[in-house]
Amino acid sequence: MRLLLIRHGQTPANVDGVLDTLVPGPGLTPLGREQAARLPQALGDRGVGAVFVSDMVRTHETAAPLADALGLEPIELPGLHEIDAGDLEGKRDRASVLEYMGTVSAWLDGDRDRRMPGGPDGHAFFARFDAAVSTIAAGGADTAAAFSHGAAIRSWAGGTATNLADHALARHTLENTGIVELDGDPASGWTVVRWEGQPVGGDEVADRSAPDPTGEAFTPPDGATPASR
Repeated sequence: MRLLLIRHGQTPANVDGVLDTLVPGPGLTPLGREQAARLPQALGDRGVGAVFVSDMVRTHETAAPLADALGLEPIELPGLHEIDAGDLEGKRDRASVLEYMGTVSAWLDGDRDRRMPGGPDGHAFFARFDAAVSTIAAGGADTAAAFSHGAAIRSWAGGTATNLADHALARHTLENTGIVELDGDPASGWTVVRWEGQPVGGDEVADRSAPDPTGEAFTPPDGATPASR
């Protein structure tokens, strides 16, 4: 099957650079709604047969224009929600952002025992996202659109796809409404067909000034590039 993992549109937390992972979370900014409005034209002819969202408001609002255009009812899968920030929730200082992204980076480097401070370890994250993707695949659609979150998409795709030779979290950005397109299934595995890190609609709906820590390239504190998988 073809799986389109679509990041939600811009939120106030993205603008402020805040780690914001609590359910249900905020809705979209005016720019975020404009980003979402570009999706039907971009994906309307891609044969999307099912639309899935996380349990966070921002994915519901981002998916709505596409789902309405296709006459589909979005299906909520809590397993698609963002990686829990735990004790780092609501923080925006550099040390907290580095701790959050550094933990996720460690998972991709093979240390899934590492735990987010006050939150999940890598095993828990991949298990619940894998379960959500398995549910999507079991639905039988040849092409499905799943609306999720920056760190979650980058981590799952980077840690699951068999053809990513480099470190996806470090080198591949995923801005609001960016899309990671994969082909495969839970049994045989997944490959990334296309990584579209820019917003659907391009520069017209991009906000280059937003800190947006979960969508930007990650550089560890010592400046070293994380090891490849």
